[in-house]
Amino acid sequence: MEKKISDGKVILTRKGYEKLEEELKFLKSVKRKEVAEKIQHALSFGDLSENAEYEEAKNEQAFIEGRILALEEKLQRAIIVEDTEEDVEKVHLGVRVFLKNLNRGTETDYTIVDSVEANPSEKKISFESPLAQALLGKKRGDIVELKVPAGVVRYQILDIKKRGE
Repeated sequence: MEKKISDGKVILTRKGYEKLEEELKFLKSVKRKEVAEKIQHALSFGDLSENAEYEEAKNEQAFIEGRILALEEKLQRAIIVEDTEEDVEKVHLGVRVFLKNLNRGTETDYTIVDSVEANPSEKKISFESPLAQALLGKKRGDIVELKVPAGVVRYQILDIKKRGE
């Protein structure tokens, strides 16, 4: 899901890191308690061999504990990429890139984010996506080609800005 670099680190933006921290806190402080209460309630029904509520609660508990472990591991291995304060010359994680689709003549923009923050409906694409991978390291005026099932789409980079501009 996230980009892992050679030493096993995970690249995240500050917002992506904070989002994972919030989820971890919620799972530990709220969901664990809710599931423990479900298990206690299910135990009150007696015979566990035919207790579907107990089985369901135990499965939910296993899922939550697995997610907690995965989040803790990601956070421990995270490298946070800060938004740049300098003029942006090249496309990289955390910037907003303005593109012209040369095949259609239309213009659009995307913010390059980590996989945690990615949300195409908000024009936030993961730096692991094919489009972002084609754009990374490119400059204003560069033309990139992206192979898609229908052929090749050509984009020209019109502008690159700091995130939020």
